Amino acid sequence: MNYDVPDELSVSTDGPVRIVTINRETDLNSVNEKLHWALANVWRQLAADKDAKVVVLTGAGRAFSAGGDLGWITTFLDDPVARDESIREGAQIIEEMLRFPLPVIAAVNGPAVGLGCSVALLCDILLISEDAYLADPHVSVGLVAGDGGAALWPLLTPIMRSREFLYTGDRIDAGKAVELGLASRSVAPGQLRSEAMTLAHRLAKQPVEALQGTKRVVNMYLSQVLSGPLQAGFAAEQVSMRSDDHRARLLAFKKKAHK
Repeated sequence: MNYDVPDELSVSTDGPVRIVTINRETDLNSVNEKLHWALANVWRQLAADKDAKVVVLTGAGRAFSAGGDLGWITTFLDDPVARDESIREGAQIIEEMLRFPLPVIAAVNGPAVGLGCSVALLCDILLISEDAYLADPHVSVGLVAGDGGAALWPLLTPIMRSREFLYTGDRIDAGKAVELGLASRSVAPGQLRSEAMTLAHRLAKQPVEALQGTKRVVNMYLSQVLSGPLQAGFAAEQVSMRSDDHRARLLAFKKKAHK
């Protein structure tokens, strides 16, 4: 099957397993406009692939995804149309992942930050390299953590444990991520891909209807619980995108990053 996605996201085949790779290696797989679109639109194409049974999602190079591309995000400060479209498309990413029928294994090979963290946590199973970490720094740049963090984390780990990390944006190393329930298990860096592929092929041998039906029930629960918080989160994030605090923090962060 030919996938209609830009080069920023690649889909390869290993028997019944599809490996989806976030493919902006030189930019630590940060999410630009094309990649954002691809993450919203690849899931229906994968679902239409009749030979696919399991998906492995990973990043090229040394990062899973460093979050939003600063150059792209900065354009939202003076382009309300692009800003609002990014919010709509962000909601589509989450909705499509929750609706997707096949099991998805995240192989988190490096930093998974912001939207990258949310995408990883929306997968069914998250394997994390021992030298990788999770982080959601939305608040630190003056934004509500609306595209997954504030709504999703409290379902995966106790609210009291998630608040500090969401409020500060601090990194959560692999061991802590497993302890908190934000990752399934940690894996030695050199073994991550093979572990993910071994698990993927094991799942591919499971009875299809039983596996997909089980996922459907679990995600039905998630969708019902998340619907209110996600809508509120995206609305609040959209408002915070127009704040003076966000503008000042984002421009300062961008300036620091380019030094």
